[in-house]
Amino acid sequence: MFFDARNYAGAARVLDGLVEEVPEQTGPRLLLARAYYHSAQLHRAEAELRLIVERDPVESYARLMLGRTLQRQGRHEEAATHLRIASALAGEFDEV
Repeated sequence: MFFDARNYAGAARVLDGLVEEVPEQTGPRLLLARAYYHSAQLHRAEAELRLIVERDPVESYARLMLGRTLQRQGRHEEAATHLRIASALAGEFDEV
């Protein structure tokens, strides 16, 4: 509902409470990171995404979002690493 209304800050407030209740679940944390990303809370998004990647290094969507978050912060070199990993995990390999 919040995402449909593009109320990302509102979504973040709701999802933050949910993540506190079920901190081990990846789904709510990914949604929280997306809400932070879309509401330009990039440092918070990065923190959530790094936690997910630390727990599950092959979570390709978290890698993709982390790369995009780092790009928005102007950290392109660091972002490139995560974007390459996300592509590889998704089976998207550059042809040689």
